[in-house]
Amino acid sequence: MDLTQLEPQLIWKNFAALNSVPRPSKKEGKVIEFIKNFGENLGLETRVDEVGNVIIKKPATPGMENRKSIVLQSHLDMVCQKNSDVNFDFETQGIQMEVDGDWVKAKGTTLGADNGIGVASIMSVLESHDIPHPALEALFTIDEETGMTGAMGLKPGELHGEILLNLDTEEDDEIDIGCAGGIDVTATQKYPLEDVKGMTVKIEIKGLQGGHSGMDIHKGFGNANVILGRLLFTGVYNQNMQLISIDGGGLRNAIPREANAVLSVRNSVEFIENASNLKASILEEFATIEKDLQIHIETFSTDEKAISEEDSKNIILALKSAHNGVYRMSPDVADLVETSNNVARVELQQGELKIMNLSRSSVESTKFAVAEQLKSVFELAGMKVEFSGSYPGWKPRPGSEIVQLMEKIYEKDFGSKPHVVACHAGLECGIIGANYPEMEMVSFGPTIRGAHSPDEKASIPSVQKFWAFLKEILSEIPVKN
Repeated sequence: MDLTQLEPQLIWKNFAALNSVPRPSKKEGKVIEFIKNFGENLGLETRVDEVGNVIIKKPATPGMENRKSIVLQSHLDMVCQKNSDVNFDFETQGIQMEVDGDWVKAKGTTLGADNGIGVASIMSVLESHDIPHPALEALFTIDEETGMTGAMGLKPGELHGEILLNLDTEEDDEIDIGCAGGIDVTATQKYPLEDVKGMTVKIEIKGLQGGHSGMDIHKGFGNANVILGRLLFTGVYNQNMQLISIDGGGLRNAIPREANAVLSVRNSVEFIENASNLKASILEEFATIEKDLQIHIETFSTDEKAISEEDSKNIILALKSAHNGVYRMSPDVADLVETSNNVARVELQQGELKIMNLSRSSVESTKFAVAEQLKSVFELAGMKVEFSGSYPGWKPRPGSEIVQLMEKIYEKDFGSKPHVVACHAGLECGIIGANYPEMEMVSFGPTIRGAHSPDEKASIPSVQKFWAFLKEILSEIPVKN
């Protein structure tokens, strides 16, 4: 089925057009030009700021000139993840989409509904002629997924709206009024290489669900790097192991779905037996939640050199010790993860090691507490540790005028109360709010499942619900004070 035949046709048309344009994080040149041309072709005031954010202004519709002005905001970039057996180049190809019942998904890759549905919705408002709305500023930011550098680079004075509607939430019954901040923790080291001293073994882990390292971190999904660390640990003391290579996970904000390691083991028979016994236990542990998990342990042939047994031991102990998952639940907001860490990427090639983590928290002090714990572990293992990309959380304002309006509209239109929540994901509202402290902010969106993984899918009925909700909110924005 052609996506453009789905309702609302305006959104799916724009989403299909957007998804035909490659838009990996930090490589948004093509999509910046796409959105810039979109605004200019509509005859609207359009500009690109110094970092690449696109801002498009649309005057109020007749009779709405005295209402509070609105910023509609979504990010242009997308997480680029694919299944290992899929041949796809995110830098040159458009996303290949399909309809599956009530869902839109991609063929073996991330869909880009995060945050492409938000972008397409803003495009639809901008080109509409029959949606009442106040004066609008559409803010399309870049690089949200790998550093939020677009939001960080947005200067004071660029925006003049009084209310910001961020369209980057993934449950259609939620009104989000707060989020976690984050910090990247990266451990590196370079080790001398030597000849292998034993039999070469390969461990391969695949078939995990993966998912969003903030929104899904509390769900008990398997982390391929953590599982790999557990398997390697079985031989760290008795089997004289040398690591040759590790390739685990991908992006910081995605729970790792796959990992593999190649190593040399002097007593390979004993190691494979011990690791295989642990494999059986791990498969049993995850049987109900990771039904497609596969672990393969087998002898392997390679001419590559390895790092020393002592260096290998230090790396394995660090992997076994690094905190992964929920660090602390919020004592103030029920069922909200306050602080967490995702051991996102482990790479060892030709003696060069990199371990990438993303630590999140809605409380700055505990954000640094978990980051400093990781730093302690990795430095004890002889690694160099760098903190980067730190960004603040977003403090909730539950009684704001826009939140009260949205609650009233939701209950009237859908017959139930929405969940007014804070989330454990990183939203740009906290960063934008640092430069625009008087601006009221709220985040909402349609239901999206499996964001940041190739299982990502967007609910068609939910997009319809979200679109109706957005249009009514715009039509009922209160008058200026």
